[in-house]
Amino acid sequence: MWRLPDFRRLWAGDTVSQAGTAVTVLALPLVAIGPLGASPFGTGLLVMCEYLGFLLLGLPAGAWVDRMRRRRVMVVTDLVRALLLASLPVAAWCGVLTLPQLYAVAFGMSVCTAFFDIAYQSHLPGLVAADRLLAANVALESTRTVTAAGGPGAGGALIAAVGAPLALVADAVSFLASALLLSRIRRPDPRPERRPGTRLRAEIGEGLRFVFRTPVLRALTLTAAVSNLCGTVGASMLLVLLAGEGEGGLGLSPFLCGLVFTAEAAGGFLGSLLTARVAARLGGRFGEGRVVMCGSVVVSGVLWLLALPFFQADWRFAVAVALQGLGWTAFMPFKIGSVALRQRLVPEPLLGRVTATFRFVVWGCMPLGALLGALLGQYAGVRTALWAGALGELLAVLPLALSPRSRR
Repeated sequence: MWRLPDFRRLWAGDTVSQAGTAVTVLALPLVAIGPLGASPFGTGLLVMCEYLGFLLLGLPAGAWVDRMRRRRVMVVTDLVRALLLASLPVAAWCGVLTLPQLYAVAFGMSVCTAFFDIAYQSHLPGLVAADRLLAANVALESTRTVTAAGGPGAGGALIAAVGAPLALVADAVSFLASALLLSRIRRPDPRPERRPGTRLRAEIGEGLRFVFRTPVLRALTLTAAVSNLCGTVGASMLLVLLAGEGEGGLGLSPFLCGLVFTAEAAGGFLGSLLTARVAARLGGRFGEGRVVMCGSVVVSGVLWLLALPFFQADWRFAVAVALQGLGWTAFMPFKIGSVALRQRLVPEPLLGRVTATFRFVVWGCMPLGALLGALLGQYAGVRTALWAGALGELLAVLPLALSPRSRR
């Protein structure tokens, strides 16, 4: 894969961006919890804003991307995200940083990410041959998780040294570097042909119908949606548990908080390396749906569930971190395999809309999960929200278990 210059540029741009984003994963919630004193509900609202763009604009974004030059979409959204993040340390230096600004930046980032991710996944099949899509996705996911593995730990140390608002400068710079690298892709990026008389609503409908009339795509989409909905219920409260000083909080340092995300990324990296081997050895025997079901729901869900009692401010924390990482190892065959399968099954003119449909359903569930987690964390307790999310994730097995393809 590294012999393909345009793929290398796409890979490099994404890797640089992901490295900076690993800092923001910690920095945004820690700004809310620390300097701004957000409650569990307020922190959950921030997580909701981080995904709200997919719910509000996910479907039309796909149709719009299918009308635009995809590389240009990626470059522009990188630049906008850099500006949004840069506004936070500037406001902090001026002493005017507030929670509403934090929410606005998080929402703006989610809108840009919705457009970027759709364009990114739709542009990839034009850079590599169809029979190399799985290898390309494995390569991209592997390097993403390598940068994410070191990023949160380094980010935690950086936040401890200079403060969370200033640490966001690193992510702003990473988006600028990503835009530069993506702009150097040499493959032509023509504007897609517009079919005369086609309306936006009709184009959105095409993407929806293709996903929900294709059994395997429907099952994958619903499985991911249930997993993300319930997963975000707990994820929205995880940093409140780890960094919070109030009732139920562990009061851990930013560095120790970062170790949880580092373990998740390291586990994801190991899982991405195993994905191709798992697909080759088990896919033909049990069918792709069976491999996905086992990898994404049964093993990963149980491991995440087992980790929860061990999140304590003593030696048990190390056990929780290890189980959290192993859960992501088990989850990667679903995450990578579903993307590659979708890219193979969907005709090129529909890729943007189908990707947008998937993102709308799957990522659109995340702000709803974050809101539910915020309410549970505020009124029932942070640990209650984490248990509810982990137990609910096990239900994600149902769409794949009931799909005819998963039983082959």
